[in-house]
Amino acid sequence: MLLPNINHPKQLKNLTVDQLNDLAGEIRRFLIEKLSVTGGHLAPNLGVVELTLALHYCFDSPQDKLIFDVGHQAYVHKILTGRMDKFDTLRKKNGLCGFVKRSESEHDVWEAGHSSTSLSAAMGMAMARDLKGEDNRVIALIGDGALTGGMAFEALNHIGHEKKKLMVVLNDNEMSIAPNVGAMHNYLSKIRSDRTYLRAKDEVEMLLKKIPAIGGKLAKTAEKMKDSLKFAMVPGRLFEELGFTYLGPVDGHDVGKLIDTFNQADNVEGPVLVHVVTTKGKGYSPAESDSHKWHGITPYKIESGKVLKAVGNPMYTEIFGQTLVELGEQDERIVAVTPAMPGGSGLIPFGKTFPERMIDVGIAEQHAATLCAALAMEGMKPVFAVYSTFMQRAYDQIVHDICRHNANVMFAIDRAGFVGADGETHQGVYDIAFMRHIPNIVLMMPKDENELRHMMKTALDYDDGPIAYRYPRIHGRGVELDKELVPIPIGSWETVRAGEGYAILAVGPMVQLAEEAAELLKREGLSVQVVNARFLKPLDETMLKELAASGTSMLVLEEASQAGSLGSAVLEFFAEQELFDTVVSLMGIEDRFIEHGSIPEQREEVGLTLEQVCNRIRSFKTSRASTLGKRSLMS
Repeated sequence: MLLPNINHPKQLKNLTVDQLNDLAGEIRRFLIEKLSVTGGHLAPNLGVVELTLALHYCFDSPQDKLIFDVGHQAYVHKILTGRMDKFDTLRKKNGLCGFVKRSESEHDVWEAGHSSTSLSAAMGMAMARDLKGEDNRVIALIGDGALTGGMAFEALNHIGHEKKKLMVVLNDNEMSIAPNVGAMHNYLSKIRSDRTYLRAKDEVEMLLKKIPAIGGKLAKTAEKMKDSLKFAMVPGRLFEELGFTYLGPVDGHDVGKLIDTFNQADNVEGPVLVHVVTTKGKGYSPAESDSHKWHGITPYKIESGKVLKAVGNPMYTEIFGQTLVELGEQDERIVAVTPAMPGGSGLIPFGKTFPERMIDVGIAEQHAATLCAALAMEGMKPVFAVYSTFMQRAYDQIVHDICRHNANVMFAIDRAGFVGADGETHQGVYDIAFMRHIPNIVLMMPKDENELRHMMKTALDYDDGPIAYRYPRIHGRGVELDKELVPIPIGSWETVRAGEGYAILAVGPMVQLAEEAAELLKREGLSVQVVNARFLKPLDETMLKELAASGTSMLVLEEASQAGSLGSAVLEFFAEQELFDTVVSLMGIEDRFIEHGSIPEQREEVGLTLEQVCNRIRSFKTSRASTLGKRSLMS
């Protein structure tokens, strides 16, 4: 066994290629065993075992900067850099992060939960290196899916122009999470499958190796011949035209070839792109046969590949997908748009039912948003199905192209609120704050899965501009689903529990928490009204005025950034109305990032618990009693 003795990448340099191959097998077995218990991103990491080994063999981390475009593809990197003993804690609270994390190791030089950032980071590090007069190497590892992101193209353009020495390793596995789409995908497929070029390339390289090293014109002629052949036959000349030296395609599971190619690439003075072809899920047949399903997986049985799913009600995402099919049958104008997340966003049933109305644009959130704006302007009813954390990437397009035009786009914002094991890069807690202030948009969040269905009908019937419904990454409450869907009056809140003197204005899953608190406080003689504040914009101003007029003390409860979300909106309203005596307290997520763990643990970390909610209402009672006592003494 080699793996137990590896705790630093420099130890790889003492191994032979055969030993590296043996080590690759041990790493795969380790990952398959550990992730069967913890869950995690299995298929992406099985696909980069040899690639990661070769990179660490050829280069000297952390002096040389190894930048992973998607941090969830760095499990092998973590194993090789001394964190193997922490894999039992993977994605658990205070445990090993599922992404690259700078605070974990000096070998983690760049953090990324969103794709397409590595090339820009590599360029920045290469420029800093040159400005400081240093000589380390900079290597960016990016997938073919991430290369569809516009930011990656911007960086390619700049790198090719500046001619800085850096290496881009293109990990081509034909997948992002879902199968890749688009012209770049087709272009790379052509490179992979051009056997005529590959055969000619090998033959010419063998011929050149036989030419004696006599220098002069013969050597120059040979190089020109090689370059001419490359430009004439290599589909990879796109990268050459952008200013890169293109090497590949290379078998990403052949350690020897990878090492030879990386050494060759290191001798190139300017930017070089190494095209590596890998198989996602390599070495574990269930993951190889369905790498989409095994991209991010819950615990499973190793022998059968059977996933051990928790028993529970359908997820909100599943309810969304089923309901969208129903609505699609009623209205032919509905078009679903996703940035490379058809499975994660619950759109597979819609795509199967209405393939011509299902649009996957690849990892391109900005393009998806503007595309939706244009679809809406032409009379369609686009549904932009996107995770909250990924929608951040399309902020300018939401402002400039959708809301400014008042385009009738429907936003289906998945993973709103805490997301659990994916942690700080994926928390869906900021979208209320960055969307609420944009003119023309309507924002909603349901208290349960049945209300989500009605909100989807509300959005479909709404013709006055952009409208969004956001929903969490949790199981539904198990409520009965209405067969007939009816729109909800825009801006209307709902009292789900009557009370007097105290009110909790809750949104989404926090409504259930508010109801539990109200029931508990009832035993103490406190009558707490629970309001389902389902519209984040516009607010139910009539209800707010009534609560203020009755002297009700209010607690705004939300699983979102406390700055800028519903609580801020309520305070702004009372300030505008000059109702300065109204008592309003806020409970949300304070000004900090929340790391990985379970959703209950994350809620406990920020105080969104039954005990804390009850204590906040009790503090109202204490404050009110103190105020009444002072008034009595004064009288």
